[in-house]
Amino acid sequence: MPSTYLVTGASRGIGAELVRQLASRGDRPLATLRPPASPPPGAVRTLPLEITDQASIDALARSLEGSPLDVLINNAGVSSQSATLALTTGEELARCFAINATSPVMVAKALLPNLRAGSRRLVVNISTQLASIANNSGGSSYGYRASKTALNQLTVCMANELRTDGFTVVAMHPGWVKTDMGGPKAPLSAEQAVAHILATVDRLTPADSGRFLNYDGGPMPW
Repeated sequence: MPSTYLVTGASRGIGAELVRQLASRGDRPLATLRPPASPPPGAVRTLPLEITDQASIDALARSLEGSPLDVLINNAGVSSQSATLALTTGEELARCFAINATSPVMVAKALLPNLRAGSRRLVVNISTQLASIANNSGGSSYGYRASKTALNQLTVCMANELRTDGFTVVAMHPGWVKTDMGGPKAPLSAEQAVAHILATVDRLTPADSGRFLNYDGGPMPW
């Protein structure tokens, strides 16, 4: 039976490829994007969303009122513009935290009634291997690393709170992917990464809730 997915940040890269592959296999992907971005191929519905604007998040929830969602993939994110401490600013840290950590939680909160009405009650927060404190041996990208680490903590909070309601909430490293963010040296194409991501998503159960996973389903160190 087809599942209904909502994918944020779906205008390009991993988000657009998620929508394309979900549609090609018969699922029903809903896509959010920042206008005037073009809708991704395969979206059964495209919804405007300014991820850091609570009024826009509330409008998204109103537009989906009464519509069940099986899976929410919080994919929208931003990298750090500054690599070193000397170049990092409070404004950049705030921007990274607002987009990468706060916004996925607010979107999940707004769409909780839709997810409760769905069959899988699954939230996938796209994180990164750079969020791992145990693996941080190089510093750099302060805002990106720290905001995604915060997202991992918030993922565990949601998993623990919603576990008794049958929810599965995970953080996932999507791989190092050839996108605008990942760059041309990345070893994975978007097609390859998303195929692995969706295979992992298909296998998730409530027993996985609260985990930090690699795109292939293996564990990532916190």
